[in-house]
Amino acid sequence: MEKPRLKTRYNGPICDKVKEQFGIENPMALPRIEKIVVSVGMGKELEGTKLNASSREQVMSDLAQISGQQPIIRRAKKSVSNFKIRQGYEVGAMVTLRGARMWEFLDRLIALAIPRIKDFRGLNPRSFDGRGNYTFGVNEQGIFPEVNMSEVKYTHGMNITLVIENSNDDVSRYLLGEIGFPFTRPDDDPMAMGA
Repeated sequence: MEKPRLKTRYNGPICDKVKEQFGIENPMALPRIEKIVVSVGMGKELEGTKLNASSREQVMSDLAQISGQQPIIRRAKKSVSNFKIRQGYEVGAMVTLRGARMWEFLDRLIALAIPRIKDFRGLNPRSFDGRGNYTFGVNEQGIFPEVNMSEVKYTHGMNITLVIENSNDDVSRYLLGEIGFPFTRPDDDPMAMGA
């Protein structure tokens, strides 16, 4: 099977640039994208203990088309009375991508999906968690060309988390920039003033 093109680029020129930029000599110490987690929260679609059946099917179908693998339903770990959620209620769905499927998803995300976001001004370069992992959200599933929006009855957003090993925020920001993530530049970002 042919290697995903983004993985080939990562293993070649991108790793060389990261080595040079941060003075990393040991190849085992290089940052590595371990997995991508795509999750959809559907708490507002709850009907008693179960999700609204049509919304549930829509989300499961969309995540399966987008990721190429079957998503799993997530249940509430504890009760929260303000949100009318009890422990064990179905509250969302998620899929975890690794290996070749992860690289192909990342390639499609950068090349096809992100450019289709309405009024896109760049991704927030500060959405790192302190350990080098990056999370961002999208407002609707229609940015992915696999989803046929004419058949969609329920529009939902999703959170996408990139889990990066052997990294910190600065290394991850540089790595994702080299891969092709369109971060906002500090002079374009109104939130950066005074930060």
